[in-house]
Amino acid sequence: MLRQGRVSTAQRRALDTMLPVFGIPFAATRQNFDSNFGRSAPHILEIGFGMGETTAQIAAAQPQNDYLGIEVHTPGVGGLLRLLEAQKLRNVRIIQHDAMEVVEHMIAPDSLAGLHIFFPDPWPKKRHHKRRLIQAPFVSALSGRLRPGGYFHVATDWEEYALQILDVLSAEPLLENTAAGFAPRPGHRPLTKFESRGLKLGHGVWDVLFRRK
Repeated sequence: MLRQGRVSTAQRRALDTMLPVFGIPFAATRQNFDSNFGRSAPHILEIGFGMGETTAQIAAAQPQNDYLGIEVHTPGVGGLLRLLEAQKLRNVRIIQHDAMEVVEHMIAPDSLAGLHIFFPDPWPKKRHHKRRLIQAPFVSALSGRLRPGGYFHVATDWEEYALQILDVLSAEPLLENTAAGFAPRPGHRPLTKFESRGLKLGHGVWDVLFRRK
């Protein structure tokens, strides 16, 4: 579901002026993302980019890649649009829609070079675990959208969820683990201020990094 939240004046201006430039409307049809970006480059999908700081940092550091971000939180979409404008980034596009429907209808099989899901909502109460994003059917759909050799990267600061994520990805026949269990933080995932503070306090962060066979 779309989450509106409180939108600042600056975010509203970015939504009004920049979403028509960087946004891709949801459509129940396979997309040719080369046409959306105006070039042919590896496509990396990010699901749930929050306020967009990490997305913008990755896109700036990896200009050879194109990044497709999915987010339903309107202030977050406005926040990322502001960063794209301020940093003059041109290799990010945004779809503000439910991720499962986007993956099912818009993304062709074997088309993605990579997939990022960073710090998804852990839904910590046991009765809410069914709401977690990382479930076997969705992982199967996502894995099929990766091209052979494409990577599937999930990071979480919730240990119990990390173990579940590792189990679900390990059970997917299209994927293979790049590590013996959890992976070291890959260079493409920047260390956020929030994460740095947590690590200093002894909080853990777990990276799960698989590849499409």
